[in-house]
Amino acid sequence: MNCSNSTHRLLPQKKQASRELGGWFTNLFGWLLVLLCVPSPVNADWPAFRGPGRSGKIEGVQLPTRWSDDQNIRWQVDLPGSGWSSPIVVDQTIYLTSAVEAESSGNQRLILMKLDAESGQVMWQLDLFQPTKSPRIHRKNSHASPTPVWDGKHVFVHFGHQGTACVDPSGQVVWRNDQLAYPPVHGNGGSPTVVDDLLIFSRDGADTAVVTALDKRTGQLTWERPRDVPASKRFSFCTPLVHEIHGRRQLILPGSNVVQSLDPRTGEEIWRVRYDGYSVIPRPIYESGLVFVCTGYNVPSLLAIDPTGTGDVTETHVKWQTKTAVPHTPSLVGWDGKIAAVSDKGIASCYEAETGRQLWKQRVGGNFSASPLLVEDQLYLLSEEGVCTIYDVSDQPRRIARNDIGQRCLASLAVVEQDLLLRSANRLMRISAD
Repeated sequence: MNCSNSTHRLLPQKKQASRELGGWFTNLFGWLLVLLCVPSPVNADWPAFRGPGRSGKIEGVQLPTRWSDDQNIRWQVDLPGSGWSSPIVVDQTIYLTSAVEAESSGNQRLILMKLDAESGQVMWQLDLFQPTKSPRIHRKNSHASPTPVWDGKHVFVHFGHQGTACVDPSGQVVWRNDQLAYPPVHGNGGSPTVVDDLLIFSRDGADTAVVTALDKRTGQLTWERPRDVPASKRFSFCTPLVHEIHGRRQLILPGSNVVQSLDPRTGEEIWRVRYDGYSVIPRPIYESGLVFVCTGYNVPSLLAIDPTGTGDVTETHVKWQTKTAVPHTPSLVGWDGKIAAVSDKGIASCYEAETGRQLWKQRVGGNFSASPLLVEDQLYLLSEEGVCTIYDVSDQPRRIARNDIGQRCLASLAVVEQDLLLRSANRLMRISAD
């Protein structure tokens, strides 16, 4: 309230009252600005594989730490078919893919489901593809392993060599593309990512090794970038990392024997690092100015790469590497100058990001495919046996809970409000605190 330009004069008493009232409004306005500028403690959406930051970590929320198959389960629903894609959450709804065996042919119907996050009720189910022949897959894979991605208006669903589609929230198909088939090895796996008007994913199979970008509005091919490196086994299953580095966005996507950084607009290569590895699965992460990549089978290495170079930087920009307890399947997580990993055989380890100095190592037990979830200083590790072990990692790891649902689990956890979404072999459950 500003009276300096008023056309009438205030009496002295009224002037004082006006100052006090003005001061009160000023203080109130200041507090409102503070409240508006404080980040919301709960991110209601989980729009892609590994969450809003695509990094497997979330802040400002307190998630459940104790549950069992019949305790602290808000709801659980049986799922048709099978799939190891993770759920995504958009506007209090959940999107999830699955592969359902067709009764007549024995092939797979590849479907997308929309569920109500409050109740778990299926709102609609949509058949997207029904391949005439479903190829053999690895025993730890499914025909619906890539996680969908949301861009603010549409859901993009990817089934690897079997097709890609765009669907609106009402269940209407905007487009389908099944013209990018290639001979797979072990099935599909890598999830897509959205960059501006492009949908980008890898196509690394028996005889194909390319990064592919579709126009997300039409599903038509925009650009392709070959891996362009010799590899006796060309198949891999990795999900891209997109990060802005020194004012330039980089799309970083490992494959067999190479990780490439590309300009996501054009597919032009920025830099590459060569290594010996194939069937690469873990998604790269960015922490403390470095990109971290796992190199796949047979013996994986963890590489810390300075992403500021150009061309082949194998000999100049790999800052450190290790082969100790490196995962083949779960992705890494980074925070506060540290990175942590859990190996497929259940060994968790943590490193100083800039130097590679090992800070701790912990035997968790079990086998692991799901990627870690970090909530503040709490690290959630979900095993294939359905046991989720939670550690306080503010210093040396301290186990705070061990929760067993007794069901096979390969999909990574997702978050809805202050609850967890856990997909097992046959069910989806929402886990709440006491």
